[in-house]
Amino acid sequence: MQVIVHGGAGGEPDEPTPRQAVLDEAASVGGDQETVVDAVEAAVHVLESSPRFNAGVGGAVQSDGEIRTDAGIMTSDREAGAACSMPGVEHAVSAARVVMEETPHVLVSGEHAVSLAADFGVETDIDLWTKKSRERWAGHDTPEGSPSQHLDLLREKFGGNAARSAAEKSSGGDPRDHDTVGAVAYDGEEFAAATSTGGRWLALAGRVGDVPQIGSGFYAAPAGAASSTGAGEDIAKSTLTRRAVRHLESGFDAQEAADRAIEEFAELTGSSAGVIVLDRDGNAGSAFNSDAMQTAATR
Repeated sequence: MQVIVHGGAGGEPDEPTPRQAVLDEAASVGGDQETVVDAVEAAVHVLESSPRFNAGVGGAVQSDGEIRTDAGIMTSDREAGAACSMPGVEHAVSAARVVMEETPHVLVSGEHAVSLAADFGVETDIDLWTKKSRERWAGHDTPEGSPSQHLDLLREKFGGNAARSAAEKSSGGDPRDHDTVGAVAYDGEEFAAATSTGGRWLALAGRVGDVPQIGSGFYAAPAGAASSTGAGEDIAKSTLTRRAVRHLESGFDAQEAADRAIEEFAELTGSSAGVIVLDRDGNAGSAFNSDAMQTAATR
């Protein structure tokens, strides 16, 4: 089993060494599994349980003071599932797998996704707060009132009509917003990709980014698979992982596909992102245009 994982593309992490140790563990755990779906789920579980990443425990807090998680998963036979906007769900990737394997749907959201996940044995009602997230939240002037009043805060934070400023785009914004996690696995025959996130700090309550959107946060096809991380709205608009896999389908190897996808993304959006890729020849590729993106792989 070949597995590659990422811990988000953004600023330089405060403690890269212990973060790398968690990524190495995630890749190793994934590599020990029997199927590609088990591999990406197990790898992402390790990362969702670590407060060092913006997924599961320690996820970002939205404008109403709630942590909501999103995830998506897909296989190379184009089976897919996603779940989003879930309070109290640490292992969002498992909720996405329930949608893929147990329902006729592709995406389930909110409290209904939480209830569905619980029905199939995914633990819910988890306290996703950490000491750091509580301290950070306490330091904000938090909004009250209606969504339009919350938007006033977003305009202050992101600039303009809640769109990000050119300065934020070029810098990648708050590095703690981009610690989305993901994994891609290949067993010599099949691929799977999965991505999980806690979203963006102080995003409008209910905001859903690229992660649970097929072809944006994750994608798998017979030619290969990819998982992305970074500026979520721009990743969704440019379908970054589908772009990377399309380059595999055109005959490029995993590293070339990753490089080309990120170059195109930067030209289209001016934002920062990262992507990991596996191809049918067993090559792994990764590329990013932010300050840093940590990855780990096992074979």
